[in-house]
Amino acid sequence: MQITTQRVAVSALFFANGLMIGSWAPKLAVLIRRLGITEGTAGLVVLCLGLGSLVVMPVFGAMTARVGSRRAVWMASLLATPTLLLMTAAPGLVWVALAVFLFGGFLGGMDIAMNANAVVVERVQRRAIMSSCHGFWSLGGGVGAGLGGMILAAWGEAGHAVLVTLLFLAVLALALPRLQQDAPATDADKAPIKLPGTPLPYVLGVVALCCMVPEGAILDWGAVYLQRELGASLSLAGWGFAACAATMAVVRFLGDMLRNRFGAVSMMRFSALTGIAGLGVSGIAADPIVVILGFGLAGIGIANLMPIVVSAAGNLPGLAHGVGLSVVTMMGYSGILLAPGSIGFLAERHSFATIYLGLAFLLLIPLLFSRLVRSAGFEMSEADNCGEQAAASSLRDVA
Repeated sequence: MQITTQRVAVSALFFANGLMIGSWAPKLAVLIRRLGITEGTAGLVVLCLGLGSLVVMPVFGAMTARVGSRRAVWMASLLATPTLLLMTAAPGLVWVALAVFLFGGFLGGMDIAMNANAVVVERVQRRAIMSSCHGFWSLGGGVGAGLGGMILAAWGEAGHAVLVTLLFLAVLALALPRLQQDAPATDADKAPIKLPGTPLPYVLGVVALCCMVPEGAILDWGAVYLQRELGASLSLAGWGFAACAATMAVVRFLGDMLRNRFGAVSMMRFSALTGIAGLGVSGIAADPIVVILGFGLAGIGIANLMPIVVSAAGNLPGLAHGVGLSVVTMMGYSGILLAPGSIGFLAERHSFATIYLGLAFLLLIPLLFSRLVRSAGFEMSEADNCGEQAAASSLRDVA
């Protein structure tokens, strides 16, 4: 397998973005203590992170379509660089909330642009790389979250912010000059950037949302489920999301090879079915160990769903990939924002076992719409591409 400089560069950016996002996890507890705020107020601060992403992502999607992903990545990553320092230096709640908004916004913009650049590398190499890129993001997130607490304890909040920022800058210095060069569509600077008129990106966005909600549900509520309903100890309950995250990271690094071998549609179907099986086991099992194994199986399935949908969105026929990516990514990542509150609301009325069974049925959506990700494959013939455009036309007619 050929490993090019451009592939290494964009993978490094995924790692750097994950490192910054992962560093937020231990940072929140420090902010609560420093500002003297309640968990409820902290929840509003967390909401600023998500709102920043949702507001800024479309801006960088449009910029990617106009000037190309390489220039958009440069701008987003450089604007994101000082945000952790700003958060640390912010003197009060309002200023911290603003810094968190910028942190989420510019890292979200970087997310859009680097995914678009990964799509460009896939096009040039005619091979899937998106899953491994997301694997590097998971790896960076694990490093940021895992080592962040240790650094905070040893060097304090300011030391942590400076060290993470320097690491982030070091990766940018190595990766940014080596990114794959791309160009906007020939008419991108003439036509106004607007939301797509075809329903296909929005359908893929719904698919992405259904792919992301189960991951958020395991992250936020897996330990609560294991403790409250199955009587697991705190130390054991923590392994719920750990099992899911571990299998996701491993399978993402294998995902490109599997997609190149079997095709995007087959991988989408296999992943959805595996996720359904894992969530089903977690919903019906009465033993905590079996539930944890179910979460691990679900991670195998969930791992490559979003990378495949992202690749498909970046290759939709007749649509600038930055615009399609911004729609699909924004809708998909809103699943992480929607999952905690909506599942908490449902948990007051239904058992977590019922909820996880319901999430298994939610993955039927990616399974049923799996043919729509054919544009993520590199085995498509000219006839396949015409069929893809016909599918988009049919969806437009239905709408």
